[in-house]
Amino acid sequence: MTSTALIHLDRLSHNMALLQELVGEAQLWPAIKANAYGHGAKIVAHHLVESGFDILCVAHAAEASALCDTGVEATFVLLSAMLPDEAAEIVRRGFEPAVCTLEMIEALAVEADNMGKSVAVHLMVDTGMGRVGIRPDKVTAVLERCHALSSIRVEGLMSHFPRADEAGKSYSIQQLADFNAVVKAAQDFAIPLRHMANSAAIFDVPGSMLDAARPGISIYGLAPSAAIANPRVAELKPVLEWKTRITFLKSVSPGTGLSYGHTFHTKRDSLIATIPIGYGDGLHRNLSNRMDVLVRGKRCPLVGRITMDQSLIDVTGLGGEAALGDEAVIIGIQGNVEISADELAATLGTINYEIVTAIAARVLRVIA
Repeated sequence: MTSTALIHLDRLSHNMALLQELVGEAQLWPAIKANAYGHGAKIVAHHLVESGFDILCVAHAAEASALCDTGVEATFVLLSAMLPDEAAEIVRRGFEPAVCTLEMIEALAVEADNMGKSVAVHLMVDTGMGRVGIRPDKVTAVLERCHALSSIRVEGLMSHFPRADEAGKSYSIQQLADFNAVVKAAQDFAIPLRHMANSAAIFDVPGSMLDAARPGISIYGLAPSAAIANPRVAELKPVLEWKTRITFLKSVSPGTGLSYGHTFHTKRDSLIATIPIGYGDGLHRNLSNRMDVLVRGKRCPLVGRITMDQSLIDVTGLGGEAALGDEAVIIGIQGNVEISADELAATLGTINYEIVTAIAARVLRVIA
């Protein structure tokens, strides 16, 4: 008995339809990196391809290769900077990497020549993310080198927004202008595609959709931040619910210490339930004594330290109605009550991205 992440594919389809409406005629290239933000990359990828989205974004070649091996037939755009020793796998598989160094471009050309293939690349331009990317004033020189390599095909120019999820948009608007200036300077190279928008930009940065957009968190029904102004963000539907079941119940006296370190002591005669979920499943230990779990449609406090495989909840407030096997909801809705990834993120002082991507591989992902 363990916990289960239920994946609602109808909600995923709803979110994709909403995003497509927002971007208009631009293509949607959904990001399914980090195990589809914790939602199960295999499940999500197959559903997206079946729904007509055949260009998928991942972080690394290994993520794309793993999905190819499960039968996902798609074009994979690799978003992270990579090293030359990954070039052979990229060319062999037909992946389309984001590139930002001549060393990687040269390595791809060598492997493509050896295999008698060509490789499509996307030049990453750093317009203000400050992470990876070619400086705007160096793009033309890099394009000239790519043009000289017969096996390299520059399929796209790309960049990334670091602050589109903030209330103020002036930085993002300037970034977009800077990127458009790069595109104009490169117009003689006839590059087919321009792409920059992430989830936040799709909602809040007009004109950023260009030829394609790369939504991540929003396809899973989670808002990029609380600062998104576009009211349509409220139409997103969370794709994931995280549930488990009560495996043990015990009655304890007032003053009983619970779990490691006895950080919680009961203040009354209490009924304590054990659930088979812990930090080994991705439930952050710093949520100990700071979160609720839903049982029988009511909030029950998690008490004592979260351990690797098990945690405790106080079900005294259910009036003795709790039973072995009762459903316990970590993220999701039970009755008329909801606990969201945003709620857990706020408790930890982090973002909803971290909550869902932290859900461990051993948590079974199941289509709801």
